[in-house]
Amino acid sequence: MKKWSFLLVMVSMMLFLAACGSQEESKAEPADGKTAASEKITIEHKYGKVEIDKNPEKVVVFDFGILDTLDELGIEVTGVPQATIPSYLEKYAGEKYTNVGSLKEPDFEAIHAMQPDVIFISTRQAELYGQFAEIAPTVYVELDYSKYMESFEKNMNLVGDIFDKKEEVASSVKEIKASADELNKKASELDQKGLIVLANEGKVSAYGPSSRFGVIHDVFGFGAADEKIEVSTHGQSITMEYIMETNPDVLFVIDRNTAVGGEAGAEKVIENELVKKTTAFKEDKIIYLDPDAWYLSGGGLQSVKLMTEEIEASL
Repeated sequence: MKKWSFLLVMVSMMLFLAACGSQEESKAEPADGKTAASEKITIEHKYGKVEIDKNPEKVVVFDFGILDTLDELGIEVTGVPQATIPSYLEKYAGEKYTNVGSLKEPDFEAIHAMQPDVIFISTRQAELYGQFAEIAPTVYVELDYSKYMESFEKNMNLVGDIFDKKEEVASSVKEIKASADELNKKASELDQKGLIVLANEGKVSAYGPSSRFGVIHDVFGFGAADEKIEVSTHGQSITMEYIMETNPDVLFVIDRNTAVGGEAGAEKVIENELVKKTTAFKEDKIIYLDPDAWYLSGGGLQSVKLMTEEIEASL
């Protein structure tokens, strides 16, 4: 009788311990596979502070520089504005990804339905920050064109922190900076003066140092044909006479119309009788830059590398 009592007590204790262990496991490992208390990260940006989980799963991206960085790092995204996507990121136009509108006109209904863990936006969506933030934690990223590489590196490190990719980011940034330094050395030795222009439906604007496309001067080492160009998001409006009088050794051209899905028209606008009098035309140094990387994107691991390679090829 005592033996049976002892056995009953032992069996009861084993069942009790097993039940406790099962409860602990269920607390530590929820059904969805996430940890009970996901690690948080607090991010400060121009519009305040935002707290998000590290390694967020449902990611919406409105900045193509951030998108090409996530793509380079092998991080999946969920939603992308598919109205206009750079050709080198064309896979994100597929049905695998939720279409969240365009860069300037987000589809907030589609975004809300996704219940994203984080949304990345930049300058083009800045005025809509409040509407994004009402849906999900929203991270605002921007490039300081007067400190391009510092700003670029800061944004890349932010991505590395959020997605636990610090080593990969550090390695890629180091490689890009080394390429940029080498390009700067080559371009500086040439001592050529460059002029950067954006062509848009027959109109032309110029960009100089510390401007949106000023990385060509500030980082890549090309001298500026005009040091006094007004720093503006949309550039300084110019005439063909201005280009002729400025007489750049190299003329860099970005065709905005092509970037936004229109027909290429920059060559017809730029290569007129006045511009044909410049050194750039005579020396076959009118360089048509890839508008996807320069106008739509920029500031990402892939786009900055593409930009560096394109300017080096122009040498």
